[in-house]
Amino acid sequence: MKKLLVICGPTATGKTGLGLKLAKKFNGEIVSADSRQVYKGMDIGTGKDLPKISNFQFPISNLKLKNFQIGYYEVKGVRIWLYDIVEPDYLFNVSGWIKCAELVIKDVFRRDKLPILVGGTGFYLKTLIENIPSQGIPPNWLLRTKLELKSPESLFEELAEFDSFRAGQMNISDRKNKRRLIRAIEIARWRVSNRLQPAMEKLPQFDALFIGLKAPLKILYQKIDKRVDEQIKMGAEAEVKKLIRQGFRWNLPSMSAMGYIEWQPFFERETTRDEIIARWKFDEHGYARRQMTWFKKQKSINWFDITKKGWENDVEKKVLIWYTQRNAKKN
Repeated sequence: MKKLLVICGPTATGKTGLGLKLAKKFNGEIVSADSRQVYKGMDIGTGKDLPKISNFQFPISNLKLKNFQIGYYEVKGVRIWLYDIVEPDYLFNVSGWIKCAELVIKDVFRRDKLPILVGGTGFYLKTLIENIPSQGIPPNWLLRTKLELKSPESLFEELAEFDSFRAGQMNISDRKNKRRLIRAIEIARWRVSNRLQPAMEKLPQFDALFIGLKAPLKILYQKIDKRVDEQIKMGAEAEVKKLIRQGFRWNLPSMSAMGYIEWQPFFERETTRDEIIARWKFDEHGYARRQMTWFKKQKSINWFDITKKGWENDVEKKVLIWYTQRNAKKN
């Protein structure tokens, strides 16, 4: 079974920086697992942190998928994949990301390198690693539009009718989350229409080592605020303005991302720039908490507190033991 390294955790914990360091040491390449960084022209607000002079390159192996542009940026001699896959008006979803990620990972393996998944979109990581059957089920936009009009209570009742097992697995938070309820109904309806039984999760297709980065909330909030301030200096406002001028509207899924949607009332002259920045920071704080809630449920993650002295060395030792065992088994 192929192995890969996963670096996850909440925003602003330095996942990409660690990924670059480990990639240099263990002959690896980074595969981004971030639902916002897939969009072209959305660089500052999504925190891609690319050098000022960085060119998007296409691999010699010519990886191709319909509707997706697959290439890489090279940072400090390390390839970073799955940035800039689609335009901001493309309705991207986890299924598309899985297709791209599997193609890239296969290519990385082919060149005898270590794939390092780096990102904070927990559902992307879980779906890829555990090979969850629902990832291949396409979105039904007409159905979603109709379901959006219903309350969470009504949605849960409808889900229970189609898939009582899935409904029974949901916790209180899930039952109030319209997005999760709508997707669950979408999957259940698709299976019924295709005469498939509700599927259980498959066995993992990878033997993955999970490294999770965390920090006390107070410290994490400070790091988030500092990063937002840096993004403002880098030109986050101008980036949003450019996207609007190019015709990308606020109702697009891409423009609902943090660092973008907060700017809508500012450009519509309803509030001040300072209020937008404060809202952006507040929203990022909430996002970080939700990320930690998600990742804490994943029991396979090896957690490292980035405020502790020597944490990077501890991570490196952990990876070295795993990587050595990997190569020993291979040989």
